[in-house]
Amino acid sequence: MGRGKIEIKRIENSTNRHVTYSKRRNGLFKKAQEINVLCDAKVSVVVVNSSNKMFEFCSSNTTLANQLQSYQDISRTKLWDAKHEDLSKEIERIDNENKSMQIRLRHLNGEDVTSLHLPELASLEATLDTGLRRVRNWKMEEFDKITQRDQDLEDENKRLRFMLQQQEMGMAVAAMDSNVRDQYQQQMPFSFRVQPNQPNLHERM
Repeated sequence: MGRGKIEIKRIENSTNRHVTYSKRRNGLFKKAQEINVLCDAKVSVVVVNSSNKMFEFCSSNTTLANQLQSYQDISRTKLWDAKHEDLSKEIERIDNENKSMQIRLRHLNGEDVTSLHLPELASLEATLDTGLRRVRNWKMEEFDKITQRDQDLEDENKRLRFMLQQQEMGMAVAAMDSNVRDQYQQQMPFSFRVQPNQPNLHERM
């Protein structure tokens, strides 16, 4: 028996509708690919489901943008207004600038320089020299900062060691009896002598 004819109408069951949509979409894209291969045709298909999710197929010998442009040229139907055309030109300009910058960056890295003429090579050399000087100057500034920071840390370390030494000597003197302390203080440098009214502290420098 042959298959019965299916009535074409909206499928009410959401699950069945989603399954049918996926199958029919894949079948449509497959047919589009077959037309492209068999007939050397430029094919583009855009499908948007009820959730505004877009799927598209475009044959390898064209792009969707080119297809839309061809449609506009052949049908004489204006798809874009002046605002969109200006935006398209701006995008093209930015894209060209980006490509130019990428080429410039390759030249600065020493790549693809064989295609440059003598004036371009001279300009590139001057740019590299300027950049090298800036890098070296910045490197020296960073080196000076690190050297100064190390010196500051060393000075602080010396100061703390001196203070600790004074504190330890003051504590040692304070622990002596009075006769021994008086005799010891007479032999100590003045800066390390303990003050009579503050037996646990040393005189500050």
